[in-house]
Amino acid sequence: MAVSTEIQAPRSGRIAPEYRRHGRSRGNFEMLAWLFMRLSGVVLVVLIFGHLFVNLMVGEGVHAIDFGFVAGKWASPFWQVWDLAMLWLAMLHGTNGVRTIINDYAEKDATRITLKTILYVASAIIVILGTLVIFTFDPCPAGAAADLLPSFCRA
Repeated sequence: MAVSTEIQAPRSGRIAPEYRRHGRSRGNFEMLAWLFMRLSGVVLVVLIFGHLFVNLMVGEGVHAIDFGFVAGKWASPFWQVWDLAMLWLAMLHGTNGVRTIINDYAEKDATRITLKTILYVASAIIVILGTLVIFTFDPCPAGAAADLLPSFCRA
């Protein structure tokens, strides 16, 4: 009779000592990050398809999208918040996904820290600039030359 060299779980229902986790626990961060990816993905689908429907199907469709269309849309706080939510969720969702890829494939701690620092700084810059653009956008700035203003602005 041959003796098996496989590690078998004890019959008591307890986890075999070979499979116990050691080291520091990250708490619930990874589980919350996983849950965020699922929930933000669902919300993003709604936001993106709503965005596409309004921009491409309502009115004259894609031919109506120009500077004036965006200016008129962002005149409404509803569309500002809609686009802001889409920007923030997309950036956080994408940043979390790239963070996971970095954790999976960067072998050295220094490489992992460098890549994640670059990722977080780039994401923060894009979120800050995007938020500023959405809330400070003024298609008709005071004191601008009349030939530079769009046709719907009063000179």
